[in-house]
This record gives sequence, structure tokens and C-alpha cells, in this order.
Amino acid sequence: MMTTAQYLLGGLSGGLVGFVLGLVGGGGSILAVPLMVYLVGVPNPHVAIGTSALAVAANAMAGLAGHARAHHVKWRCGGMYAAAGIVGALAGSTFGKMVDGQKLLLLFAVLMLVVGVLMLRGRGHPGNPGAECNRQKAPRVLGFGLGSGLFSGFFGIGGGFLIVPGLVASTGMPMLMAVGTSLVAVTAFGLTTAANYAFSGLIDWPLALIFVIGGALGSVGGIRLAEKLGGKTGRLTTLFALLIFVVALYMIWKGIGTAFPALDTLSHPADPR
Repeated sequence: MMTTAQYLLGGLSGGLVGFVLGLVGGGGSILAVPLMVYLVGVPNPHVAIGTSALAVAANAMAGLAGHARAHHVKWRCGGMYAAAGIVGALAGSTFGKMVDGQKLLLLFAVLMLVVGVLMLRGRGHPGNPGAECNRQKAPRVLGFGLGSGLFSGFFGIGGGFLIVPGLVASTGMPMLMAVGTSLVAVTAFGLTTAANYAFSGLIDWPLALIFVIGGALGSVGGIRLAEKLGGKTGRLTTLFALLIFVVALYMIWKGIGTAFPALDTLSHPADPR
């Protein structure tokens, strides 16, 4: 049973994730699982993943509404990307439930290091505001959607860190448009993963609700700041990528002994007495 303090921390965590999602789009949801495990204190990694998937989907939906009002969403591209990704998310989340929770967290930390590198490499792409998803671009859009959906489902994340560069690479749209459009797929992937985990009873519903409320409030501030910056979020993206590196290294340090007890035994041999 979660305590009142844990629920308050859940709301605070949701606010942080929502703010980052609204501000930089890709990468914001990568913090949801470590916040659930290490700050809120959810003991079961699979429950943390299932709950965060639902919360991130709802937060992305709130962010999507704001970006839609600002005309930052290309619906055709987002729909095509999401349709292909739902298939991948269903397969990925099914496989993720089969993996030991502690090992899954360790893999998640390694993924975070990759996310940080991708975010640093993806800064400053101007893009074409008139880019659309036509028949020629469809195979690339669907291929990127399927791949990012698979990763999203396996790790229980929104997958924006893959979706945003995937949309830019497959359509040529500018970063700000890709951020808004990515939230269509983030919502779809998160709901697919959450439904799969809910089927196995791996969602803490009250915590998800608190996380969602915090995320909705945080996303408003993130979107407003993104609009003021006009897409010039390169420096903020760099700082956020560095934060991801720090959190990932902490997760690796914290989890390697738990995931692989034999290694922990070798580094801390038993007292011969």
C-alpha cells in the first residue's frame, strides 16, 4: 500500500515528466520509470513500467491538445506512425513482461545512455515546415513507427526520443512540428503498453491518476516555454541529456548487483568467519 508521501512524490514526478514532454518532446518520458522506482518507491519494476506507460500516455495526450491548438501537429504523419507502432508496442510489451524486472531496469539504464546521445546528435535540425507524408514517404514512416513502437512497448516508455528523430528523418519536418506530431504516437504506444500490462494486473491505478494530474499541469508550462523559445531548445536539450546520463549511471550502479547477484558476491565476498 502506497503512503501519502509516495503519492505526493508521484504527483511531483508527473509534473516533471509533463513539463519536459511539453518542452522538448522526445526523451521526457524516459524519466518516468526511474522516478517511479527510485523516488516514489514502487517495489515491483513491472508495476512501475505499466503505471508509467499509462501515465505518460495521458500526459502526452494533454500535451498533444496544446500543440494541436498551436498548429504544431501533422495528423496524417502522426496517424501513420502510430498505426505501425501500435503493432510493435504490443509485441514489445508482451516480451518485456517476460524479462526479470531488475534486469529490465538495467537494460533500461543502458537505453537511457543511448537516448542521451541521440538527443545531443539531434539538436538544431531546421527541417521543412511544408513536409507531408505522401505515398513515397509512407514505407519509411511506417518502418520507423514499427521500430520505435517495439522499443516503446518493451521498456514501457512513450518513445518520443525515437519518434521525434524518426519523424524528422522520414518526412523532413522541422523539430517543433516533430515534437507536436510525436505526441500522437506517444499516446498510442503508451495506451497499448498500458493495456497489455493492465491485463496482467501490473498497474497501480491511484498512482497513475496522481502522476497524470501532475503531468497535465507540468505540460502546460513546458509547452508555453517551448513556444517562447520558438524551437530553440538546443541548450535545454543538452542539459536534459546530461541529466539522463547521470540518472542512467545511477541506475546501473544501483541495479547491477541486484540484477546479477553473483557479481555483487564477487565484489563483496562473504566474511569467512
